[in-house]
Amino acid sequence: MHRVGSAGNTSNSSRPRKEKRLTYVLNYADDEKSSLYMQHCAGINCLALSKPASDGGDYLFTGSRDGTLKRWELNENAATCSATFESHVDWVNDAVLAGDNVLVSCSSDATLKAWNCLSEGTCIRTLRQHSDYVTCLATAKKNSNVVASAGLGGEVFIWDLEAALAPISKSNDPTEDDCSNGVTSGANPLPVGTLRTIGSSSSISAHLNQSSGYAPTAAKGHKESVYALAMNDTGTLLVSGGTEKVVRVWDPRSGLKTMKLKGHTDNIRALIMDPTGRYCLSGSSDSMIRLWDIGQQRCVHSYAVHTDSVWALASTPSFSHVYSGGRDMSLYLTDLSTRESLLLCTEEHPILQMALQDDNIWIATTDSSVHRWPAEGRNPQKALQRGASFLAGNLSFSRARVSLEGSTLVPVFKEPEFTIPGTPGIVQHEILNNRRHVLTKDSVGSVKLWEITRGIVVEDYGKVPFDEKKEELFEMVSIPAWFSVDTRLGSLSVHLDTPQCFSAEMYSADLNISGKPEDDKVNLARETLKGLLTHWLTKRRQRHGSQASSTNGDVLSGKDFSAKSLAHSRIEVDGNAENDSMVYPPFEFSTVSPPSIITEGSQGGPWRKKITDLDGTEDEKDIPWWCIDCVVNCRLPPRENIKCSFYLHPCEGSTVQILTQGKLSAPRILRIHKVSLLDAAKHIWVVNYVIEKMVLDKPMDNISSEGTFGGPLQHSAIGDGSGLKPIPKFKPLIEILCNNQVLPPDMSLATVRAYIWKKPEDLVLNYRVVQPK
Repeated sequence: MHRVGSAGNTSNSSRPRKEKRLTYVLNYADDEKSSLYMQHCAGINCLALSKPASDGGDYLFTGSRDGTLKRWELNENAATCSATFESHVDWVNDAVLAGDNVLVSCSSDATLKAWNCLSEGTCIRTLRQHSDYVTCLATAKKNSNVVASAGLGGEVFIWDLEAALAPISKSNDPTEDDCSNGVTSGANPLPVGTLRTIGSSSSISAHLNQSSGYAPTAAKGHKESVYALAMNDTGTLLVSGGTEKVVRVWDPRSGLKTMKLKGHTDNIRALIMDPTGRYCLSGSSDSMIRLWDIGQQRCVHSYAVHTDSVWALASTPSFSHVYSGGRDMSLYLTDLSTRESLLLCTEEHPILQMALQDDNIWIATTDSSVHRWPAEGRNPQKALQRGASFLAGNLSFSRARVSLEGSTLVPVFKEPEFTIPGTPGIVQHEILNNRRHVLTKDSVGSVKLWEITRGIVVEDYGKVPFDEKKEELFEMVSIPAWFSVDTRLGSLSVHLDTPQCFSAEMYSADLNISGKPEDDKVNLARETLKGLLTHWLTKRRQRHGSQASSTNGDVLSGKDFSAKSLAHSRIEVDGNAENDSMVYPPFEFSTVSPPSIITEGSQGGPWRKKITDLDGTEDEKDIPWWCIDCVVNCRLPPRENIKCSFYLHPCEGSTVQILTQGKLSAPRILRIHKVSLLDAAKHIWVVNYVIEKMVLDKPMDNISSEGTFGGPLQHSAIGDGSGLKPIPKFKPLIEILCNNQVLPPDMSLATVRAYIWKKPEDLVLNYRVVQPK
């Protein structure tokens, strides 16, 4: 199963410690469609409705597989995104409202997060207790202080929110009561409704630490994954279900199991309770809905309505009717007493969750859009009278048999009343050979070309064959794989791992960087990190001044990393790097739709923020030390395989003199051949080297890595020709060959080795003289 990629090895791992990863998530929007930035780009896993105290419209909260939650202000036929809640680093699986202003969410990153739901996206606290994905939450309407959580680890926890969200006191020293995280410690915990929140300028680490001294109540009994929870209004009963195919009933006040209800034959995926706690409804992957009498400890009714797994349930306030949806993409309304059932509508994707709002129902699916359908929630019997209802059977095969016999049901409603649109999620991707572009295909078939060093779409090809476009964009070029990509969140997540990410370089001329010498080498990862962290660096300098180092440690200097540097054989200073924060155009990220960073430092766990929300307070506790060392101190870790070894011989049968019998080495990116009789000074290093030896009659036994002479040839390393003198126009043309193939201009050593040589042995190049015409 997928695991959050930003974390390093755990402390008890026997493998060598792996440095923390930095991931940045790209968002798609342009100047003309900046509203796309406010949309979800992956399936919607959860919904929560809230009616604010003011006379305005309701709020709808959506939690998505893109890792974010959004707050939508609802009017009659409009929905405006008024806040994005961004901190989870994996899918948001469920969300519940606790009180008037607290939203609690859970995620596949194994955390719960509490938010001020009326803020612009303020995270109050991150709660860490689960060992695996947290899949579901439940709360009591009349006791909002109680929230239950469960997940794939089989753990069920009951949280006292007032205690869990109480301000953290980091020290008993009264002078340190005012914590830097923006929460003032006090003797009395604040009630949930009046919790002070952590401002956007607060330390990330403060969000990650679990409440000091507090642990939730554990309901122990599940041996396998839990997918569903429900609680009665007063919080005196809790039910849970999962892969064990049974409904477990708990006393949430003690965490003790009171009973176990058997009847389903497959995973239980949805649960709801009536307000009193007497009845419980369950939906299962066996396609059945069951009504349980908790007092009698038995199933009193079963409803065969669906033809596939039931994933979502919602009841009317009186618990007389149930709305159900699931994998068959159909929404049914069923009278629990008469068993009369009606197909209300059919979605285009499997239904994951529902939220009833007066006479309408909001439906979340595996698509990134949310639909509102008519539901007659206040008078469901009226809806049953509008269409061709049927009696729900009590055996799962009865509904399947009706379907197979061709009795196709016609939905009452053909189109939703209103849609909150989403951005189609990316479902296919391919990293191109130039290692700067990624080709993607989204859920509606649109193919786009992304430039990952700027985080933008450079070409939208529309609905074209993906494989054909990939072949069309193929370039014969070899650049090390300096990043990896996944699309689990519905968008491109680009992962940088040290030291591999620093292996790729390009010439400034190839990047069209003006004002920089053409043959300057540009490290792609370093410049990308500079582009990502430029806002952070600016804010940091504003806070601490432009001094590069400080005795009080405000700005990181070389000595701050001395302990970590000892763990490596050497740290390389980027010799070509200008010690400033200048960001070149090929590495400037959009501020209209800025990417988000997912990473972690030396303390706490993974976190996520937009790069424009970084405020300069983040340090090594929050950001991997190697990223800061690269951006602040222009230092790169040791890199491997940046050189290419080869032999250089005259062509077979040629009368040209033999220049050397020894092995040579040079940077992988250096080109083989570029001859211009109009400007021979621009000849690339191999040609220069051959001409220097053959024509200018230079000494043949010494050449240094700078292109000047003075080192044993047998172990020499050739530079990029910057030290060579201009060559007169009358010099002969030198052709360089590999495997009897004349190498084209501007091809690098790495490309020759990958596409022409194709052997594990050291590269062999041949040369010959062609007299100019």
